[in-house]
Amino acid sequence: MPSKKLVLKTYLSPEEFGEIHKLARRAGLSLSTFSKRVCLGYTVPSLEHHEARMELRRLKGDLGRLGGLVKQALVHGADRQLVHKLLRELDSRQREVQTAIQLICQ
Repeated sequence: MPSKKLVLKTYLSPEEFGEIHKLARRAGLSLSTFSKRVCLGYTVPSLEHHEARMELRRLKGDLGRLGGLVKQALVHGADRQLVHKLLRELDSRQREVQTAIQLICQ
């Protein structure tokens, strides 16, 4: 069964093709998907943004695990006020990381 999709043909110099191919790779997209998004005016997320988001999410998880360890210190007799102060600080840092993730996603 023949495809009902249409094909758009574009003539490019080798340099232009290389540049577009490099940009599509950086965005983590196929040439076809990258070209469609650019031509239709959609945003093209960069691979760097994706990697930054993933790293920030890992950091947020690490902060959560650290909070769990701080709570364990409370069980083992650590100073209650100090533990609560640390937990509030960790919570604040997690909110900052979440804000940074949302800014990158825009």
